[in-house]
Amino acid sequence: MKRLSLAIAGFTAFGALLGAWAAGAAEPIEGNWKTASGETAQIAKCGGAFCVTLKTGKHSGRQIGSMSGTGGEYSGEITDPANDKTYAGSASVSGNALKMKGCVMKILCKSQTWSRL
Repeated sequence: MKRLSLAIAGFTAFGALLGAWAAGAAEPIEGNWKTASGETAQIAKCGGAFCVTLKTGKHSGRQIGSMSGTGGEYSGEITDPANDKTYAGSASVSGNALKMKGCVMKILCKSQTWSRL
């Protein structure tokens, strides 16, 4: 009986550690990315979403998007800082590539692929 109690305690402790690790694990979208135009964009948690902020270039410091989601698939809004227009956006992460897509009325879309720095 003592061995069973020790085994249960061990599994319980392991489960608690695993849960703590999973809760603190970063989403694949988080990090620094090189945009299609060569600037660096940082994507980080902000509230319940992930904010996209330019870190270099003419629009450095400007937040250009907000995405929600998990597991490599995200949706939200993205702004083109060159013309200040905001689009319905989506993003998907595959390895070190981030495919960003912005659409007007879900039919006129533009895509870019960013690379992880």
